[in-house]
Amino acid sequence: MPGGEGESGAGAAMSLLPAGSWCWRGTGWVRRVSPLLGLKGGRPALPSEAGRRGLPEAALPSLRPARFLGSGVPRGRGGSPPPPPPPPPEEKEKPKPSQAGLLLRVPNPLVWLRTRFYFFLIRAYFDQEFSLHEFTEGAKQAFTYVSRLISQCKYDLLEELVTKEVIQVLKEKLASLSENHKNALAAGMDEIMFTTAGDVGIYYDDSGRKFVSILMHFWYLSSADLPDELSEGPKIFFIGSGNEIPKETKHLLSANYEFRREFTQGVKPDWTITRIEHPKLL
Repeated sequence: MPGGEGESGAGAAMSLLPAGSWCWRGTGWVRRVSPLLGLKGGRPALPSEAGRRGLPEAALPSLRPARFLGSGVPRGRGGSPPPPPPPPPEEKEKPKPSQAGLLLRVPNPLVWLRTRFYFFLIRAYFDQEFSLHEFTEGAKQAFTYVSRLISQCKYDLLEELVTKEVIQVLKEKLASLSENHKNALAAGMDEIMFTTAGDVGIYYDDSGRKFVSILMHFWYLSSADLPDELSEGPKIFFIGSGNEIPKETKHLLSANYEFRREFTQGVKPDWTITRIEHPKLL
């Protein structure tokens, strides 16, 4: 039929048009759509973006998603991230000015020779393992411990370290001392500036017992509130690396402790303090 042939001719012509084009089909304008490519899940396959816009698929550019690092920084060539920017230079803390104390003291050469001779006799006739260095370190520890107990008036703890005669003298002298003077009697290990051995004695009693006594001199710093005349100031100097003045003024004080030990065979090798002197304080 002529009408049928017209419709078939129009349909053939319409099939040549790209998808999305409009044409006249007797009853009105119609839009060509792409044929169904298949069914999936009961729904027709959707036309491509090019088909919806009326353009061939080759006409649209292919957009690749940009690749980003997790921090939002785009990758460089070859997929590797660009090098991070150099960190800002950190400001170095300026060193605080340090201070050091120097105690200038020249020992008497005659006393030094005499003490070394006595130490030789101790090693030769009493104790072959005697060491002046080890004895000095032990004397410093005893000095710091006993001086702290004295400043706190704990006489009961001194009985095994100090003779009873010395404890009695300490009780009498400490009774009239102020709190500042008592605090000045205590010394810490880090406050000891200088230590040296003084007189050394070797003697026997009537029963044949053997004794050795060593007098130790200590110079130490104290932050107690004391008058300037009690300090041994001319022997110490503060050296600082800056213009800052020490916030805490310390006094240089001295102390003399005598240690005695009995070397009789069968006696415990214990050193006992038989003399305690704090010049200008006790």
